Amino acid sequence: MEKTAPSLPPDVAKLSFEEALAELETIVKKLEDGRAKLDDALGLYERGSLLKRACESKLREAQARVEQIALSDAGASLAPFNAQ
Repeated sequence: MEKTAPSLPPDVAKLSFEEALAELETIVKKLEDGRAKLDDALGLYERGSLLKRACESKLREAQARVEQIALSDAGASLAPFNAQ
């Protein structure tokens, strides 16, 4: 039985890959600094975890789109992509 991941909050889901990655990098730097209070650090960690999931999801979508590129006699064509 396959376990499905909970959906991402709308504010995270709407971010582009680059935006999510940049925010994740900022969070990592703050956590590495080690000066955040425990509650703040936990909040940052939770947000970072969501951003990581968003980035992974966007990379999987990109990989699926690349895999759908089919070579034909006339050259490369892109098959319709259904991101569900």
